[in-house]
Amino acid sequence: MTFQRARSEEQRAVRRRAILETTSAMLDEMPVAEVTLNELSRRVGLAKTAVLRYFESREAILLDLLDDRTTTWLAELEQELAHGVDLSGSALERAEQVADVLSRSLAAQTVLCDLFGAQGGVLEHNVSVEVARRHKRAALGKLAVMASLVRRHLPEVGDNAELFCLNTLIMGGALSAYTSPPPSLLAVYESEPALAVHHVDLRSALRLAIITSLVGMLPRS
Repeated sequence: MTFQRARSEEQRAVRRRAILETTSAMLDEMPVAEVTLNELSRRVGLAKTAVLRYFESREAILLDLLDDRTTTWLAELEQELAHGVDLSGSALERAEQVADVLSRSLAAQTVLCDLFGAQGGVLEHNVSVEVARRHKRAALGKLAVMASLVRRHLPEVGDNAELFCLNTLIMGGALSAYTSPPPSLLAVYESEPALAVHHVDLRSALRLAIITSLVGMLPRS
């Protein structure tokens, strides 16, 4: 950014994008819980009060970033499902293939899962009504897109597709919290391996949860 103060809408958009990109880079280094406005403002080269002229809170920034990352992921998921699901297979075969693709794809999105995990309990708690409304509209739109992708490959889920997708994202967020234990737990697991018997592998745990949910939604013959 070569300008000192954003005066035009175009300059404001550039600065907002810089803030989002800086936050995104931080999330590649640290969990959502460790992202602070102080560190963000230092990295982006703005005073904290200046950052808050573009986003009303840390949580508002992270909600926008959640929307951006979800959009990117869904575009990738569309291609992954197209290549990973054989539409000529039975409903059960396709359900297993959808579970394979979804679990592999979502498990690779560790930052996105971390954001989903923080969404309901943290990120939606320090924003205005207007930001919350905009976020929910965007989130529902993304959920509808995901549901349509699932129905394209497994139409048997019918009207349950959106509920299934919502549950999948919630599970991704919840399970991801257990896949990166803190140093203290890692030390415990190393000294007493028996205590790590239920240490979670995100992809395996997601696949089990997804296939269980999908098979439960298939119509009974």
